[in-house]
Amino acid sequence: MIIEVEIYKVIRKLTTEGVSQRQIAKKLGISRQTVKKYGDGDTVPGNRKEYERPASVVTPDILAFIESCFEADALENLPKQKHTAKRIYERLVTEKEFKGAESTIRTAVRSLRSAQTVPSQAMMPLSYAPGEALQIDWGVATVYLEGQKTKVNVFCARLCYSCDIFVTSYKAANEESFLEAQQLAFEYFGGVPRRVIFDNAKVAVKEGFGLYAKPQARYLSFSAHYAFELDFCNPSKGNEKGLVENLVGYSRRNFLVPVVHAANIEYLNEHLLSSCLTYRKNHKVQGRNQTVLEMSTQEMGFLHTIPKFQFDTSRTIVAKTDSFSTVRFDKNNYSVPTRYLMQDVTVKGRGNTVVLWDKNTQIASFERSYASGNTSYKLEHYIDLLERKPRSVRNARPVKESVAEELLQWGKLLPDGNKEMVKLLRLCVDHGQEKILSIKHLIPGGVVPTVDLVRSYLIPPAATPMHPLKNEMEVDHVDLTIYERKYGVAVNK
Repeated sequence: MIIEVEIYKVIRKLTTEGVSQRQIAKKLGISRQTVKKYGDGDTVPGNRKEYERPASVVTPDILAFIESCFEADALENLPKQKHTAKRIYERLVTEKEFKGAESTIRTAVRSLRSAQTVPSQAMMPLSYAPGEALQIDWGVATVYLEGQKTKVNVFCARLCYSCDIFVTSYKAANEESFLEAQQLAFEYFGGVPRRVIFDNAKVAVKEGFGLYAKPQARYLSFSAHYAFELDFCNPSKGNEKGLVENLVGYSRRNFLVPVVHAANIEYLNEHLLSSCLTYRKNHKVQGRNQTVLEMSTQEMGFLHTIPKFQFDTSRTIVAKTDSFSTVRFDKNNYSVPTRYLMQDVTVKGRGNTVVLWDKNTQIASFERSYASGNTSYKLEHYIDLLERKPRSVRNARPVKESVAEELLQWGKLLPDGNKEMVKLLRLCVDHGQEKILSIKHLIPGGVVPTVDLVRSYLIPPAATPMHPLKNEMEVDHVDLTIYERKYGVAVNK
């Protein structure tokens, strides 16, 4: 009989007061067996004991046979060729003349396996020494770049001892971005850890996984230069780098909510760097006695020194510029000054930028495009050619794609046509478009603009020396009677 809690409470109270089972049963109108069951508090209403009677056919000999099947599987180490409960049952019938049901063996197999298997959700508490390890990972987030909703790849790094963090973003998670991000992380932390823990992404691993992973050649060279060991996780084992897995979600929720609006990815990374510095200064990890700042200060002394020579993380090619003074890199074109026409230049593609060199001289730099078939122009690369060919100014792509539409429309009002427009563009190159636009806004609407007028606003007014004057001028008294007597002027008395 299952009783209500109120009756159970009375039974327990009367029992502790020494009332006999017969009297309690008579008073409550229940059987003596019920009073005996609940009186000592060994049973609670609503709780039922598990049925634990073992099947009589599952003898110790049968259990030993099942365990021998498990041992054989472990010895062979063939995940796709292990004993199933059905196969064990079939062998028992054949080899042991087992007479029981297959469901009985399934229950026994399940019980033995659960006793020998550690749950996949089990987490081992880990401890790291200062400077021992850095965990890194990629995540994806959505932001607004130049007003357009854009998905960016967020690189996250976290020191295992201090939990200090570094977060930056790239338009693509390619090899050059991967290496450059780690390089920036080492500079941010002020040193290099003894090992770096990462998963088995193709950007780092050529083949294999975990202990058997073979790193990509450039990542191997990178790790050799910065003297850290490579530690790759097993497949689908995010718990092996749980610190940085948590950081991926944390940075997305805390650094990029509300959704960030940035002029370009450089401004976005400035925001992320500021967020990392704030985290270091103010954060304290739950369960730790010291703040991230205190622990990162301690850990800095245990990191390896960063080498003086900076590893070149870029993808570098040598290419010849075409007749339009552009050079092709990764399906897109980038302009160079026209004096480098039809010459070989060195192109270095980094994570977010493309930098062009002539020998040891940097001649151009652009934000890297990951589209296909785009051309990026800079006005200053074509201004000399425009001065020689002013008639092309209205249709020149470097002008249309580099100059603000407001300036182009204003230039149509210039009295001397194309030549004056080119002169205005030269002022844009020398002083910047923002400056020229600010001058445009200063000139009254009814005035016809000229380049000379714009130049007059660029020339600062000459400084005029100023002499301080006293509020009261001192005037000497002059006796005019001397002149009156000399010239015989009658003086009125």
